[in-house]
Amino acid sequence: MSKRITIIQGHPDAQARHFGHALADEYAKGCEDGGHEVRRVEVARLEFPLLRTKVEFEQGVPPDSIKQVQDAIKWSDHLVILYPLWLGSMPAMLKAFLEQVFRPGVAFEYQASGTMAKKLFTGKSARIVVTMGMPALVYRWLFFAHSLKSLQRNILGFCGIRPARATLIGQVEGMTEQQRASWLDAMRKLGHAGQ
Repeated sequence: MSKRITIIQGHPDAQARHFGHALADEYAKGCEDGGHEVRRVEVARLEFPLLRTKVEFEQGVPPDSIKQVQDAIKWSDHLVILYPLWLGSMPAMLKAFLEQVFRPGVAFEYQASGTMAKKLFTGKSARIVVTMGMPALVYRWLFFAHSLKSLQRNILGFCGIRPARATLIGQVEGMTEQQRASWLDAMRKLGHAGQ
């Protein structure tokens, strides 16, 4: 079954290409080969301010670049979010981007006092792809993947995006060309399957 997929490249470096960019490219190729519709977002190429107050978050008007991303997510059946692990979490630019995009009235809706917010992205799924210097098992088992779980549960899950599966790619700097090719092939297959 064909899906509508938005790929969000969360690397904050707009000047250079990184392994995460190649992973996103292969995922997109797989999507196209599988008959899926694809939209792409490069967070590093967007201009948006940091949100500094609750009033800005709840009542501020997002810039057009953010509105376009919100529309792409509303359009999507499936999101793919790629980013490098920096200091144990996502880069600050990606977090600021998510705060802009996942606003009340777009991603969730406040309800009467004391009740949970209404999830406005119910029915969507996600794939989170995290690259890192450490072995992925160390991040998952020694550090408990706290930041990843927060993204899965506290941002995506809070808005109704489930399941939010993860692909952790460790020891990126020390990979052989064969290992890199294997990961690129895996991304292409996930894209083809719309997963």
